[in-house]
Amino acid sequence: MGNCFRKPNDGNKIQHRTTNAYKPHTSPTERSNGVKFVGVEKETVEVTEDRADSSVNRAQPPPSRGVVTTNLKSFTLDELKSATRNFRPDTVLGEGGFGRVFKGWIDKNTFKPSRVGVGIPVAVKKSNPDSLQGLQEWQSEVKFLGKFSHPNLVKLIGYCLEENQFLLVYEYMQKGSLESHLFRRSPEPLSWDLRLNIAIGAARGLDFLHTSEKSVIYRDFKSSNILLDGDFNAKLSDFGLAKFGPINGRSHVTTRVMGTYGYAAPEYMATGHLYVKSDVYGFGVVLLEMLTGLIALDTNRPTGEQNLVDYARPCLSDKKKLKKIMDPSMDEQFSSTAAFQIAQLILKCLESDPKKRPDMKEVLVTLEKAQTIKYKPKGKKVSAVHQTSKRSEEHPSYNQRHYNNGYPKSRNRSPRR
Repeated sequence: MGNCFRKPNDGNKIQHRTTNAYKPHTSPTERSNGVKFVGVEKETVEVTEDRADSSVNRAQPPPSRGVVTTNLKSFTLDELKSATRNFRPDTVLGEGGFGRVFKGWIDKNTFKPSRVGVGIPVAVKKSNPDSLQGLQEWQSEVKFLGKFSHPNLVKLIGYCLEENQFLLVYEYMQKGSLESHLFRRSPEPLSWDLRLNIAIGAARGLDFLHTSEKSVIYRDFKSSNILLDGDFNAKLSDFGLAKFGPINGRSHVTTRVMGTYGYAAPEYMATGHLYVKSDVYGFGVVLLEMLTGLIALDTNRPTGEQNLVDYARPCLSDKKKLKKIMDPSMDEQFSSTAAFQIAQLILKCLESDPKKRPDMKEVLVTLEKAQTIKYKPKGKKVSAVHQTSKRSEEHPSYNQRHYNNGYPKSRNRSPRR
């Protein structure tokens, strides 16, 4: 049972970390929270290279639903060097276990490299020769994102496999990751309405994967893998650990445990049994992060608060206790009724028995219902500046949790137990 009330963390800073999806690249320091662990799974995927002229005119998916597509642009290494100005350091967007991600520019019709500011921006993920992830995760990304197209999945435009280097080309997501907006100081913290919109978008993406003809288990659902476009629409990224779901009436697939501490479902951690609803657990953890403004796992927090689920779960069923753990940066500008509904949804998602968890369609219905409940201010509201100062005094950990304007450099993918 965790303590429902925050304690000062004596000025310990929370360091942030990137994943394989692109995130802003600033700090070389690696955070000790949410450490990723990975095993080795042997799996291959055949990539059929499309001609440039056939890939340019591929059909676009309907805006309201996902489709299955197989066309990807096959880039040459020289083309991607040109698009990123030879992978110049000042074009780096982020860095993860797979390698660095660079910003480039290509022509929107031909996909040929173009000058900076001309055409469309793209994110080019380039493998690190020393990375343990390499080919296997590159293949997984091509297999899943090359097949599926949905408004809430990051679009994979093409790939390159040349000179022992693995590269992937994605649409550029202007607002970066959800993680970056939740866990860094920002002049404009995410409002309650924006958080709900992001949660709904992510839920739609996950529901699409789960209900596709061959269900897909995402296996690494977390705030750093949710990217945001210019309008804060959420899209799932980083399919390096995705896996097809069970078939022939089976309830689960058995696989080597891979994922991120703090987000991985307990049954999967304990047995290696991976259920479709293992993803639902991770979704519940991210919802809890959005509610509290706290990262899932942070060894810099006081004892009893380091694991967010253990710390916050006892507070979710009590409205008064729930109010104490809500993210202070929202300045109480949300409906307490809606917040309590989300808290009850989180409890369902975090059920220890995967059979008791809701499926993503049920999750989506609850989120959309909560979205209809509008906040009604009570009396005259004091200024936002005064509120922020007041909340900082009441919750000393507030400033410590929102101190960092940057993100981590990388992550440790080796198990530490």
